[in-house]
Amino acid sequence: MKDIKPQIIAFYLPQFHPVKENDEWWGKGFTEWTNVGKARKYYRGHYQPRIPADLGYYDLRIEDVRVQQAELAREAGVSAFCYWHYWFGNGDQLLEQPLREVVESGNPDFPFCLGWANHDWSKKDWNVDANRLSVSLLKKQLYPGVDDYKQHFYTMLPTFKDRRYYKVKGRLLFYIYDLSSIPNFGEFKEIWNKLAAENGLPAFYFVANLTDSAKLKDDPYTQCDGINLNLKNNAFLGNYNRYVRWISYFSPIPINVVQYRKAMKTWLSDKFKEKTVYPTIIPNWDHSPRVGKAGTILHNSTPDLFEEHVVQILDSVREKDNDDQLIFLKSWNEWAEGNYMEPDLKFGKGYIKALKNAINKFVK
Repeated sequence: MKDIKPQIIAFYLPQFHPVKENDEWWGKGFTEWTNVGKARKYYRGHYQPRIPADLGYYDLRIEDVRVQQAELAREAGVSAFCYWHYWFGNGDQLLEQPLREVVESGNPDFPFCLGWANHDWSKKDWNVDANRLSVSLLKKQLYPGVDDYKQHFYTMLPTFKDRRYYKVKGRLLFYIYDLSSIPNFGEFKEIWNKLAAENGLPAFYFVANLTDSAKLKDDPYTQCDGINLNLKNNAFLGNYNRYVRWISYFSPIPINVVQYRKAMKTWLSDKFKEKTVYPTIIPNWDHSPRVGKAGTILHNSTPDLFEEHVVQILDSVREKDNDDQLIFLKSWNEWAEGNYMEPDLKFGKGYIKALKNAINKFVK
């Protein structure tokens, strides 16, 4: 196999520490672990609950936890964490403490970038006890305009100036979850790149999340520097019609269950060979801890199958220039979505070893 230099960027959820908003919405002390701890089996062979091993039920306010996470990520061959960043407009943030402390302390000595999770928060997104057929808005994502774009940039400027901030092609990697919701992305991009230059920084390398390859040539995606094509939902396409969703609400067990081996085949695309279209690797998925029996579940994921999946994705990018061998890992620690790499009691470091093994097949 041809030697390659894959850049593995792992999405990192910061909701493993209490904040006043979650205390108000869900009760004192709520964190992501609350949902993980309440998880239940819905059918025979359903892998729940999932119990963390090496790091335990950690609190991200503790520096040593963040250092250990970085050590595990380095062991796995991860190039950088992409911290989910919540900016709702007008200076309104959530879950910013872990990253702020990473920047202020200088630890861990591990690369990172920002992923703007620019979406509304509703009750049904975060808690299994919420009414699944209604939407109770907790936070509205706003785009107040130019002044807010500037405030956003300057608030995060110490982060962008950090020597650990990850760069692609010499530019600051900035990931956007919902590009299409930004009223004028071209204006946002121009303002941020201008502010970066004025503050002695390189331009940004904007990468947008996209789940539908048919939209790759649509505006505003053509204005981005790169596209992360995330095909996770392809595995469940047959289950996403309105009738099935309605039936799933009344069913005593989840009906959106797909074998991981079968799902792997749906995550491949010839689009990954295109220069600035970047694939996603997915170790596992089960968000029934958050949404109950309405959850979508990948059944029988194992480290061996994940390794096979990663090899397939690496093979799809190996002819690209090294700068474009960018791969996004969904996710490092989304425990309540069953979507994580960190050690658990069942597999230990299995997924960490699997990722490294796959990389080693291509990198001498």
